[in-house]
Amino acid sequence: MDFTTLTIDVLKALSIVGGYGIGIILLTIIVRALMWPLGVSQQRSMRTMQMLQPKMKAIQERYKSNPQVMQQKMMEFYKEHKFNPMAGCFPLLIQMPIFILLYSTLMSPQFISMAGDSQFLFIKRLDATMKTSAGISNDGVFGVSRYDSFMAGKTAKVFLKGIDEPLENVKIEKPNKAVEVQGELNPGEPVDFKVSLDSLNLKFSQLDQIEKAEIAVTDVNTKEVENMTFDRKEGLLVSTIPTKEVKTSFHWDVFALLILFMVTMVLSQKAMMAMNKNANQDPAQAAMQKSMNTFMPLMLGFTFFIIPIPAGVLLYLVASNCFQVLQTVIINKQLEAEDAAKENKISDIDVANAKQIKDKNIE
Repeated sequence: MDFTTLTIDVLKALSIVGGYGIGIILLTIIVRALMWPLGVSQQRSMRTMQMLQPKMKAIQERYKSNPQVMQQKMMEFYKEHKFNPMAGCFPLLIQMPIFILLYSTLMSPQFISMAGDSQFLFIKRLDATMKTSAGISNDGVFGVSRYDSFMAGKTAKVFLKGIDEPLENVKIEKPNKAVEVQGELNPGEPVDFKVSLDSLNLKFSQLDQIEKAEIAVTDVNTKEVENMTFDRKEGLLVSTIPTKEVKTSFHWDVFALLILFMVTMVLSQKAMMAMNKNANQDPAQAAMQKSMNTFMPLMLGFTFFIIPIPAGVLLYLVASNCFQVLQTVIINKQLEAEDAAKENKISDIDVANAKQIKDKNIE
């Protein structure tokens, strides 16, 4: 199953509400809502761990000279309190493949060709990265940089021997891999492209009759599109087009989105820390946690500044962080209510026991 195509189809359906920007946000909400039970499990595990921290530290201090016994005692302690220390990590492990899928989808040539130029609020293009180059489409010259990659359109117009009318809308298999550069890509010098005949969804007898094909080729980096004619040569479809070097421009809207991502990440971490403010936490551990909460947003922000990441992916991360803040607050109130109910139940039991003892003494 092609999960990238499936995700794109879902985004396309959700975009009917208000464009692909809204579609990305709705998809984020749906994914995070489906994972809500795991979020509850994660926060409950973190809350339990904070409550048990003093006893765990006491065991570690007592058996620090014998690691084997300490590990055994810790396992017994976990079993006694029905606590799984890995329960808090499980939701994070689940989210990683989901993030990778969404990242690969929003980075895919299919999404770029379908909705890359979509605007949302102050974002001019959902496929734009911090630094990108732009070319002029259909001018017969590709504006390129040295390490650009290319993709074919979804369909081609194919001309067969002995047939006057060309075959329209012939499907191209795996458009992101169909077009290959022959040799090196040197801006200012002509570039040669090749397409395998097997990339065209035709019968074997038709493949043998192909003379040429008209295919739209897209530079994934600059988003420039050129409609090119590929001639058959030695079992391949080949074409040559002049190139020119393009200049890189800085997109301030994507930079602003990156800053918004860092701010929402800080807010998300503050919400998690507020959940544990009343817990008995080791001062050294609290200081380390505070340092990590400051360091992580800066580290990720710097990473995304260096590594090209589309505005659509940053929009997903911002929406995910906002959802995380709301989820943390709601679940925390839910857990506080559960703890209060348990305390009231225990108090009622103590009162009932005390009354029974008093009645017995009177008798």
